[in-house]
Amino acid sequence: MQIILLDKVVNLGNLGDVVKVKDGYARNFLIPQRMAKRATPAAMAEFEARRAELEKAAAEKLAAAQGIAEKMAGLSVSVGRKAGMDGRLFGSVGTNDIANALKAVGFVVDKAAIRMPDGPLKAIGEFPLDVALHTDVVANITVAVVAE
Repeated sequence: MQIILLDKVVNLGNLGDVVKVKDGYARNFLIPQRMAKRATPAAMAEFEARRAELEKAAAEKLAAAQGIAEKMAGLSVSVGRKAGMDGRLFGSVGTNDIANALKAVGFVVDKAAIRMPDGPLKAIGEFPLDVALHTDVVANITVAVVAE
């Protein structure tokens, strides 16, 4: 299916690109999330009429994400969990726990934006993680898991 991207999509393209994707990806994800529209002649004309407006909105999103990333850079949040004598946790610390800890500090972040390459944290200690605030903006934080 040919679509017009209304926003920057990772590994797909930038605002205004006309790309071909699988039908299910377009119907089930891109179009409902308002990241794309079908590339019909009418939609192309409408997009060209709104191009400046959409580019301005995208630039504002990027600037806002960069501002938040500057404030969040080097931030350390603490999450308390029950742990055994050897430092292993009874359970784990996941993206939802980290999002709640960031919310308590004053940063509202979607849990899907938190990048945990090694999976949930299962031990006491400090762990560096990335928070993807925008497709081009990544903030580095430190999560300290402490025993309760």
